[in-house]
Amino acid sequence: MSVTRRAAWPLFALPALLRPAPARAQAAWPDRPVKIIVPFPPGQAADTLTRLYAEQLSQRWPQRVIVENRGGGAGAPALEAGARAAPDGYTLTAGTSGTLGVNPSVLPRIPYDAERDFAFIGNVAILPLLIVAHPSFPGRDAQAVVAAAKARPGGVDLATAGPASSQHMSAELFAHMTGTKFNMVHYRGSGPAMADLLAGVVPLMFDSVTSALPQIQAGKVIPIAVTTPTRAPQLPAVPTIAETVAPGYGAYGWTGLVGPAGLPTELVAKINGDLNAVLREPAMQQRFLDLGGTAAPGTPEAFAEFVRREIAQWREVARIANVRLEG
Repeated sequence: MSVTRRAAWPLFALPALLRPAPARAQAAWPDRPVKIIVPFPPGQAADTLTRLYAEQLSQRWPQRVIVENRGGGAGAPALEAGARAAPDGYTLTAGTSGTLGVNPSVLPRIPYDAERDFAFIGNVAILPLLIVAHPSFPGRDAQAVVAAAKARPGGVDLATAGPASSQHMSAELFAHMTGTKFNMVHYRGSGPAMADLLAGVVPLMFDSVTSALPQIQAGKVIPIAVTTPTRAPQLPAVPTIAETVAPGYGAYGWTGLVGPAGLPTELVAKINGDLNAVLREPAMQQRFLDLGGTAAPGTPEAFAEFVRREIAQWREVARIANVRLEG
């Protein structure tokens, strides 16, 4: 009688057999192109700065970083798209002073929550604003601007880049803190407003250093005062509003980087670290200065707190000045 023998498995091998096969290691991020949504048309400051650091991140990462412009609607549609994207790190958004700081207080039907719908990765740049004057304006400092406005309440024209823009809100804050009233003349962007300032149609304008610097350097407009708490490095001789007529005044444009809420903390840390490394490169810092901004590397936590402070400040300014946008 034949006996069929079966090979016996040693007992020590059983745990290995019962253990599930190891899962394939997750591919390192990014394993496909990363998109950054910019809520403005090409050529604006946020777009230009985003493209600069996106190009450098493309060299650091194994995949390219693509900039996608989605202008219109005060940037709200672009921010909504960024908020609704999958939280996997492949769709990021350039959040700005207008779209994150101002919109929550001036858009009646805003399609995103600026504080809850985003993972804050890091600030990118601070963009100082300033008051500039036509050479015919009878004054060369902020005290003269305040005196002119108090002599003719509501009778001094002051141009902005548009209602609820950073320039407009900064001007409203200036008026509130100095007890003045201007006739705010809103344009569709800095370009048309600057054209009328150069022509003498309006005597004063709140503008970004980025936009106004070439005209200042050409001697065509007069820099009066900058809006940042400290002087702008591009214009070190121009005093701040805070040191002249309104102690505690501080306002600026800015652009940062956010992802959708739920973005894993390890991805936030990874992107923040690489972004900060790019922003700390001397060549990149100089390029930002040349464009009228200042690189602003920092932690995700600091950026989140910064945005919360901006929202609170502009909410109060919008209430006092009754600033609302239709839509």
